[in-house]
Amino acid sequence: MSTTSTRPVSPAASGRSVSPASTTLLLARHGQTVWHAENRYAGVSDVALTDTGREQAEALGRWVAAHPVDAVWTSTVSRAILSAEPACRTLGLTPHREPDLRECDFGTMEGRTLAELAARDPQAAAAFRADPVAHHFPGAEDPRAAAARGTAALRRIAAAHPGERVLVVAHSTLLRLVLCSLLSIPVSEYRRVFPKLRNVAVSEIRLDGESAALLSLNVPCS
Repeated sequence: MSTTSTRPVSPAASGRSVSPASTTLLLARHGQTVWHAENRYAGVSDVALTDTGREQAEALGRWVAAHPVDAVWTSTVSRAILSAEPACRTLGLTPHREPDLRECDFGTMEGRTLAELAARDPQAAAAFRADPVAHHFPGAEDPRAAAARGTAALRRIAAAHPGERVLVVAHSTLLRLVLCSLLSIPVSEYRRVFPKLRNVAVSEIRLDGESAALLSLNVPCS
């Protein structure tokens, strides 16, 4: 599956029926941080947004003005909270915070880059690229556990908002793992199938009971 922007198609136009109990989740990665330029793994580190990241958050706020949602959920990490603030302000909503939407803990790779690992330990870097789940970083959270907690969090959110549209602001690796889990894609494929989630681009997924459908991916909000 490519990360080329895919525009949503209305269920009515496609001929699909939508259950009134289904929930539409609009998944957005937080804005750019000070570690993005060098592709450093942020994980559970509290990393600040750049000026560009703050501008991206404002763009997300303008996007929800044209595409209103009924609720906003974020992880408990500051870069996600700050990225959701303009959307909440635009719609007059109080954000909900969910600890299980936090990014994966990258262990010894927090604040480091994959290129630095490759220079220090080429075999470890190659093993990670081949299977980032079986060969995750030393001291890191098991990606399968991260996928399970993130998926469970999204299902709880969907259950709390039947028939509604919900903006969820979280993190790149967690969201890619969760998308794989919901769409029955092996989580070990998350880097290949979803190579990149752009900052504050929106991916739309519909949850209806145990069923999940990806309606759009990486749609820019500006």
